[in-house]
Amino acid sequence: MSEAAKAEGQAKPAEEPKLSPAELKKRAKAEKQARRAAQKDQQGGAGEAPAVNGRREEDRGQKQQDQKPKDGQQKGQQPQQQQKQAKQTAQSDGKHERSGSQHQNMPVRPKSVQPSEAKEQRETKQVELFSHLCTQPRRQDITGAHKDVHPTVAATGFQMSNYDICGSSARCVAMLLAFKEVIQAYALPKGKAFAMHFTPHYLSPQIDFLKSCRPISESMGNAIRYLKKIIGELDPDMQEQKVKEYLCEEIDRFIHERITVTDQAIAELASGQIKNGSVVLTYAKSAIVEKTILQAHAQGAQFRVIVVDSRPLFEGKQLAISLMTAGLDVEYLPFSGLAHAVKEATLLLLGAHSMLSNGRLQSRIGTASVAMQAHKAHIPVIVCCESVKFSGKVALDSIVLNEVAPSEELLLQKPTATMQPPSDQKANDDEEDEGKLRSLHDWKEIRGLQILNLMYDVTPAEYIRMVICEYGNVPPSSVPAVHRLANEGM
Repeated sequence: MSEAAKAEGQAKPAEEPKLSPAELKKRAKAEKQARRAAQKDQQGGAGEAPAVNGRREEDRGQKQQDQKPKDGQQKGQQPQQQQKQAKQTAQSDGKHERSGSQHQNMPVRPKSVQPSEAKEQRETKQVELFSHLCTQPRRQDITGAHKDVHPTVAATGFQMSNYDICGSSARCVAMLLAFKEVIQAYALPKGKAFAMHFTPHYLSPQIDFLKSCRPISESMGNAIRYLKKIIGELDPDMQEQKVKEYLCEEIDRFIHERITVTDQAIAELASGQIKNGSVVLTYAKSAIVEKTILQAHAQGAQFRVIVVDSRPLFEGKQLAISLMTAGLDVEYLPFSGLAHAVKEATLLLLGAHSMLSNGRLQSRIGTASVAMQAHKAHIPVIVCCESVKFSGKVALDSIVLNEVAPSEELLLQKPTATMQPPSDQKANDDEEDEGKLRSLHDWKEIRGLQILNLMYDVTPAEYIRMVICEYGNVPPSSVPAVHRLANEGM
């Protein structure tokens, strides 16, 4: 016997006692399962499976054998599929297509987003602090308007939007006269009450159209509330034609009592503040201030007028022309000459867009600066305002309550192109793109540039000496009482 055989014979009896009964039982069970699996494969015509790890190991081997030809096919087709996937990926990058979870997790390329972001910035060039005031642009045509909008209302709205009708009182009168046409053209459906059908179905579209052209003023809001109040108090048994006549008479009475006669009373009271030798300072244009100055001139007072004006409407030009036509001594200054005007003035007369309940004045933007300079120079600041412009609202600044006009109104007129020599033509063509962005008219294309055109500002009550209305001379602190007396009880 060889030495290897002797070593093997000696090792066997040494190794067998080392196995525990549990391990021996486990081995026997595994061998039994392997024999059963081998017999089952022979009966089914399948190949032999390893008998060491039992049935699970045999099943894994069978699955691997089944997958081998498939894996071989996939390996042969892998280059072609990679080429197809590369083409599809290149196409989907250009079209921003996403399908499946893989495309959803893919990052968006900056190059494809930049054009849309630039377009969005061009379209929404709003100042974030005043974005709540920029709800919609001013309407420029009838497209998308309600079918029941009256032609007179449409024409009035466009005139307000283009400043052909300007001024709070003028806009209020124009709106009420347009409503008279609306009432006359209205046809009450059968079986309907005038008060229940006219206001929500016919009057409201007219008001909404005017709001889309330009936000309504405080005087217009008070007039609309008055009209709705008298419509709600109509007798249901009154005939349609009599209802129309009654409403038109009430509108005429409102215009006469709350605006026409009121302006005459205010002009009479305020003209008493202008003495001989006075130098009256005013800003922009106010219809009631113009009547006051003309009334004082008609009474024989000798005084001078300084009109301070500013962009973009230059309303003071019309006031200066009107006063010069009447024979008054008028000095017209731009806003930059305010310091010079304050040195000579003895009285400041201001109009109003509205008087707020905290005694502050809301008027054409720039009014607060003029009032502040006059207050510092100890010049009395007097506001001429009808009670129909008194408001129950409160504002501390120009952010909460205001109107944002189109930004293009602040741009100066484009300079006309001049004839240039042919030698300079090529140089200008090379610098055309660069020079285009330097023009303020291209502000929508310039990143980070925003233009804000506010219509009104708020003057603190401590700058105002008195407010003259049809009820007399009242301090700014009495504005809430006058508002309740004149507007809430009407």
